[in-house]
Amino acid sequence: MNTRRQMSDLRSMTKKSILHPRSYIVDLGFTLIETLVVVVIFATIGILSTRAIMLSVQGSKKGSSSVNVRENLNYSILVIERLLRNANRVSSCTSSTITYLDENDVSASFSCVTPGNGGYIASGSALLRLTSAEVAVTSCVISCDLVGVPPSVTIDVTAWDVDTASTKEGTQISISSNILLRTY
Repeated sequence: MNTRRQMSDLRSMTKKSILHPRSYIVDLGFTLIETLVVVVIFATIGILSTRAIMLSVQGSKKGSSSVNVRENLNYSILVIERLLRNANRVSSCTSSTITYLDENDVSASFSCVTPGNGGYIASGSALLRLTSAEVAVTSCVISCDLVGVPPSVTIDVTAWDVDTASTKEGTQISISSNILLRTY
């Protein structure tokens, strides 16, 4: 009877337990290698998710920067278009300034002030800024065709966001507009 009981106990044990009776103690925990593998897997997941979040934030900054610059340039060009279309005549036109007589025969002007790092588009002799201080105009060219019918003014402007100009998020935005005048 005693032998039967010993045989059933032996059958219930694993081969490992038969060979190494104290191995059940080792089976209760994790080995150093298993722990290191888990740590490496979690570290890799953490690094990849952090990189994805950083790329998302950079993309968001770049998008909002582009929108800000485009809105500023669109506003400036729309103001210039509206006032030049209603002008009585264009008095003079250089590559950076246009002078005109408005509907009340009052002299007014638009100019590109120091294009470069801190450039901007200005209106009038008071040099009222049309673009915000957050936008730097890097290139601005005004060209006039006052002989054609109808006369026209072309404005080409390139600008970028001052805050992101030195980083990867900074993008240059260019706008060109051809304004047909009503002075013919």
